[in-house]
Amino acid sequence: MKKTIATTMTLIALAAAAFTSAPAMAEKNIVIDGSTTVGPIAKAFADYYKEKTGIGATISESGSGNGVKSLINGACDIANMSRFMKDSEFKTCVKKGILPVAHVVAFDGLAVVVNPANKVGALTMAQLADIYTGKIRNWKELGGDDAEIVVISRDTNSGTYETFNELVLRKNPVVKGAEYVGSNGQAKTRVASTKNAIAYVGLGFADDSVKTLSVDGILPSPKTIVSGKYPIARPLFMFTNKYPKMGTPVYDFVTLHLSEEGREIVRDLGYVPVAE
Repeated sequence: MKKTIATTMTLIALAAAAFTSAPAMAEKNIVIDGSTTVGPIAKAFADYYKEKTGIGATISESGSGNGVKSLINGACDIANMSRFMKDSEFKTCVKKGILPVAHVVAFDGLAVVVNPANKVGALTMAQLADIYTGKIRNWKELGGDDAEIVVISRDTNSGTYETFNELVLRKNPVVKGAEYVGSNGQAKTRVASTKNAIAYVGLGFADDSVKTLSVDGILPSPKTIVSGKYPIARPLFMFTNKYPKMGTPVYDFVTLHLSEEGREIVRDLGYVPVAE
């Protein structure tokens, strides 16, 4: 985790140094698209920024992959992503004259959640992988009830899915018959209403309506994410076309996380501020 964070920050510094400043697309309204995980941060930032400046933001949550497409097509000022941009996406950006710059706005852990009525309280990374690849299909194999596991996954266009697939499944396919949902909120709601379901959501979405499991003996929390102890953690990004010109609304927005007010917003939403 620490190596990943260091590599990410280095890439961002190089990108910022390499790309010339670019003006924001919109001076009166910031257009944002992408990740449902980063969505709550963007919405909270937008509320704060509008109150402070009078400049609003239009925010869509179509998934990280679609956020990149919107940036490529010139349909947004900021692409929210819960994963780093793929090489293929970066190459497409460059071909279209887009020079993507990544801004890490927070860190997050993927919480593994089950229904509160579920007896199981802990899993290993290996057990979690076995559930999602179909090697374990019944809760009784894990000390729970004799009931088939209802596997809930994020859709494959999601950055959250990409992170889970890479860190937990090691890019192996999800079991056939798994149910795919379009957002963290939908995953949480499905688990809260389904006794034998399991899902993974951004830490900020794990509330009392579901039960969060420990993974390899570690519960996700700001402390365990920052320390690198929790094994399913990641940075969260806002991407812009080039480095935004200082003083523009887009520049103010993607650097808000560095201010004390921005850090407080991130912290209140259950994510981890970059400065920590």
